[in-house]
Amino acid sequence: MAGMSELPSELTIGELSRRSGVATSALRFYERQGLISSRRTSGNQRRYPRAALRLVAFIRASHHLGIPLEVIGMVLDYLPEGAEPDRAFWQRASACWSAELNKRIEQLECMRDRFTECIGCGCLSFEQCVLVNPGDVLAAKGPGPARLITD
Repeated sequence: MAGMSELPSELTIGELSRRSGVATSALRFYERQGLISSRRTSGNQRRYPRAALRLVAFIRASHHLGIPLEVIGMVLDYLPEGAEPDRAFWQRASACWSAELNKRIEQLECMRDRFTECIGCGCLSFEQCVLVNPGDVLAAKGPGPARLITD
């Protein structure tokens, strides 16, 4: 088609930021963490491959699910260098995380149920509180707010 230019193979950090909706500071952080990579021009400017757009989208979606960046990085290590995450990659990653997410859901439900039991009880010793003092381990420190007083 006449008048249509070819898309550039690389993006500046500003272009990647605008296209991905991620702040440049976050992109630099992702790069320091090894989640994305760039090359440097002779003027020391970052240039990201177009595949970085999908990587950033994958990182954001995964992190939104509560997956720590360290774990996201371990999964991205399985992606061949320069490859974009595709549907099959996402399905493999989500299968890896399914058990972890289910465990977190179970912990949150347990916390919610315990919190509901404790709310408004007014206990100051927390002897029975399974949230703050499970098994009354603070009893050995004597009376009073052991976590607040550090004599």
